[in-house]
Amino acid sequence: MRDLLRELRSIVEHEQALYGSLLPLDAAEPPSSSEPEASAATTAAAPSDSALANDPDASDSPTAEQTEVPDESSSPSSSTDDSPSDDDMPNKDLFGNRTRPPEEDPTLPPWERINALVPDDAPYKDAESLREVEEYLADTVLVPIDEDRENPVFGVGDPEADLVIIGEAPGRDEDKEGEPFVGRAGQLLDKILDAINFKREEVYITNILKSRPPRNRDPKADEVEAHLPLLYKQLSLIRPKIILAVGKVAGNTLLDRSSSLSNLRDQEHDFYGTPLMVTYHPAALLRNSQWKRPTWEDVKLLRTRYDELTDESE
Repeated sequence: MRDLLRELRSIVEHEQALYGSLLPLDAAEPPSSSEPEASAATTAAAPSDSALANDPDASDSPTAEQTEVPDESSSPSSSTDDSPSDDDMPNKDLFGNRTRPPEEDPTLPPWERINALVPDDAPYKDAESLREVEEYLADTVLVPIDEDRENPVFGVGDPEADLVIIGEAPGRDEDKEGEPFVGRAGQLLDKILDAINFKREEVYITNILKSRPPRNRDPKADEVEAHLPLLYKQLSLIRPKIILAVGKVAGNTLLDRSSSLSNLRDQEHDFYGTPLMVTYHPAALLRNSQWKRPTWEDVKLLRTRYDELTDESE
């Protein structure tokens, strides 16, 4: 057996010397140079090339997750089917064990199910307005990054919006202004929304974290744990009909998963009774214009689903 292993190793080393390291078989196809045609489901025009152009000097200071090379061409080991079941959304405790909130009842309206995720001892548990929660955040240090922020970044938009957009964390411009998505990535988000007939003031925009991580690093587990209940309370008060998570970290955090963006995109997820979709973070599009086409497909699908949901409620 030892001789056989030695012989196999020799063969592999010989092949690598001749052809180099093996490449993933499912590498991403080169992007199309043409814009997708508008579907019958929406009359919006696709964002122009200039709107989604590569811009290495974008000023939003996105986190590491937003600038890294994404995993759309993931290896077979990362492409396993990890879609959530139709059962209730799982939670995890500090040790990574899945738990179920005792108050979580799938027969309740979505906003009540989401509000059940807020700890009972949270001072804002029974808040009746977003302003109450925002004032609590402004006066409270939950984790060390809250001490270093210039401004808390709570959220902005219609407090009764049917669509909520959720990113990962504030960047430099957001920390300075105290408002999410105000830099170049925010300007691009506005253009994307406009392309599917939304205005910024018609939706609600926020992040998982309400304070900027140092050097825009990825959020730490304790930071997410401290700030996520604030987001749950926001959602329970807004009562959106659909949620769009932008970026892999935001999508995985909300869905309690650890998946590639390719496994999160192009489908509708259930978030405690509220439909949730995932697409690229605008900051990623500023640096990689080849992702504008799949993003456009995602937001067209979002608009179609939004129209269906709002028509049903009328």
